[in-house]
Amino acid sequence: MVKIRSLSKLTGCEIYAKLELSNPGGSAKDRTALAIIRKFEKEGKLVPGRGDVVFEGTSGSTGISFAMLCNALGYTAHICVQSDTSAEKIALLESYGADVEKVKPASIVDPEQYVNAARAGAEQLASDKTTEANGVFADQFENDVNWRIHYETTGPEIWEQMNHDLDYFISGSGTGGTIAGIARYLKDQDPNVTIVLADPQGSGMFNRVKHGVMYDSVEKEGTRRRHQVDTIVEGIGLNRVTHNFLEGEECIDDSERVTDEQAIKMARFLSSNEGLFVGASSSINAVAATRTALKAKKGSKIVIIGCDSGARHLSKFWKEAVKVDRRVTLEEVLGTSVLQRKPVN
Repeated sequence: MVKIRSLSKLTGCEIYAKLELSNPGGSAKDRTALAIIRKFEKEGKLVPGRGDVVFEGTSGSTGISFAMLCNALGYTAHICVQSDTSAEKIALLESYGADVEKVKPASIVDPEQYVNAARAGAEQLASDKTTEANGVFADQFENDVNWRIHYETTGPEIWEQMNHDLDYFISGSGTGGTIAGIARYLKDQDPNVTIVLADPQGSGMFNRVKHGVMYDSVEKEGTRRRHQVDTIVEGIGLNRVTHNFLEGEECIDDSERVTDEQAIKMARFLSSNEGLFVGASSSINAVAATRTALKAKKGSKIVIIGCDSGARHLSKFWKEAVKVDRRVTLEEVLGTSVLQRKPVN
């Protein structure tokens, strides 16, 4: 847990980052991946050295966590990714020994969508009678293990590291497991902790939280750059509701939508002012935290998730962020002429 001193000073609140990017696999997904593997082992579906394969469909970070852990624990990771996933993520997956299958970007209803492709691969290996090797589908979006491991580990760590004193917790939602597990734990400790969902442009989650409707204007046919979410950001933002998100939805109090431009500028701001080289998801969380701080009571304590490093986003997100003037101001990040506190009634 580190204090983001520049944002804290400029907003009048204490803003902290839980640096999940410091985990061995470089993200919060290490927790989920290990918990899923251990459950499969307990059920006898994974046995080290038997040739078993863990299949998963992912935009990157979860696949990297599975690749790292499978490589260490005696399994193979078969990772299905969208063909437009950043080159450095694919290179890292392959470096960890994963089998990488690239599929076209597609809606979840398409049988060739990356999650569905992973499910099909696991089912095919599991039904193959010519080998002892088994295939399992990690199913991070719907697997109940996901939110529970964050309830059991990440949430308690944040609570203890903040000395049982925080006012806001902010995170994006990809699978929904991180925000659901942490939110449920924090609300159990103190119902007054406000949970804020940080959401990229093109995602329907913002409208889901704010208005109860899963819709975004960019979903209009013919206006989308990508099938799932119209943003440069990888890892968070959806236009469907997952089991893991539903497990924590009632704990989410508010949402902040962040544009690609704001996220890109914030990444540069944090690099220049804090020496924090963060990826897109972390940057979106930081923008949401800044907005929240400017509305919150002065001195409020805010915690965000530092999801992953900018090193995983060099060819896409940071290709744009590096173009931003390193002297970029917080006003320029937010797109305002002056930082003005607007307390919520």
